[in-house]
Amino acid sequence: MIFDTFQQGQSMFLWLTFGIALILGAVVNKTNFCTMGAVSDWVNMGDTGRMRSWLLAIAVALLGVVVLEYFGKVNPDASFPPYRGAQFIWAENLLGGLMFGIGMTLASGCGNKSLIRIGGGNLKSIVVVLIIAVIAYYMTNPFPGSDKTLFSVLFNGWLRPLAINLGGHQDLGTLLAGAQNAVMARLIIGAILGLALLAYIFKSADFRTNRDLIIGGLVVGLAVLGAWYVTSNISVQVDGSRHTLLDYGQQWDFLADSDAGKPADVRPLSPQSFTFINPMGQMWGYTASGFNKGLLTFGVMALLGVVAGSFLWSLVSRSFRIEWFASFKDFVTHVIGAALMGFGGVLALGCTIGQGITGVSTLALGSFIAFFAIVAGSAITMKVQYMIMMREA
Repeated sequence: MIFDTFQQGQSMFLWLTFGIALILGAVVNKTNFCTMGAVSDWVNMGDTGRMRSWLLAIAVALLGVVVLEYFGKVNPDASFPPYRGAQFIWAENLLGGLMFGIGMTLASGCGNKSLIRIGGGNLKSIVVVLIIAVIAYYMTNPFPGSDKTLFSVLFNGWLRPLAINLGGHQDLGTLLAGAQNAVMARLIIGAILGLALLAYIFKSADFRTNRDLIIGGLVVGLAVLGAWYVTSNISVQVDGSRHTLLDYGQQWDFLADSDAGKPADVRPLSPQSFTFINPMGQMWGYTASGFNKGLLTFGVMALLGVVAGSFLWSLVSRSFRIEWFASFKDFVTHVIGAALMGFGGVLALGCTIGQGITGVSTLALGSFIAFFAIVAGSAITMKVQYMIMMREA
């Protein structure tokens, strides 16, 4: 997709993101695709149906990314956030994942599920998203009149020194086969993992007959893949040369005629796919700025699209209903959960979608750590909640 001007390319970039997110929101609402629900069903009832649906989304995204990358159609190496970055922030992936898993359990759902519930009329989720948004924003942006962020104050001094500089990409293909053979290695490793997941997923007869579980996992995986493709393939032609949106933004002073339409930050023009915690922070910044167009990003359009899609489905299915906190205890529990998701989602570089599907599709080592930490944090919290409930009973 080649455009004559940056503005045309960026507009297509944003509106295609919104369109994919709209479909994602509607289908997730319709099929009840829920990552926290997947863990809950597995831990509390031994039911793996929704877990298999989550794994199906991972398998579809993973297989699609490694194939498209092999043919040069997606570029996860330059992604935002930098899943394959040379800095292996394993401690942040681990702690952030655990915090996020605990938080999403206390808040009754992950970031994506909170957006789906907003579209369905759940006012509790608005509170949850607002808290996540403020924390996520100040985790990556300085306080007014200061150069300090929440990350620099609370985490940087003791977590970042634990990071390991690998000197190159941290994906499994690069680590096992070296930079020169990484693309082929990713294709082989991704194919093995993806096909193994599909074999496990469809081994279940119950899953094979559940249309909603299959559609939910398939569409979520394709949405993640579609976003990778769109954000990797929009370019601007200047004097016979093609430039990606990111490249154009980085060379703005040399390529553009004026500052009109210049983005406030070029990183969100990078190849990327769905994640929902840092974008909530972006939404906070966009809103607080008075809706400055320079702060309108992939993440902001993704959030708006998911809510809109969920809202449309709730109207079509007549499932829209207003819901508020059942008690003050319910309110406090959700506030604590939201705060943990805000901190944890930024530390881990993503959520159950952002790391669990988008990140894993890049085969990044940190993404696997974050994914398993999220599942472990959620599962442990559910076990503790069950023990407390039984003791009170």
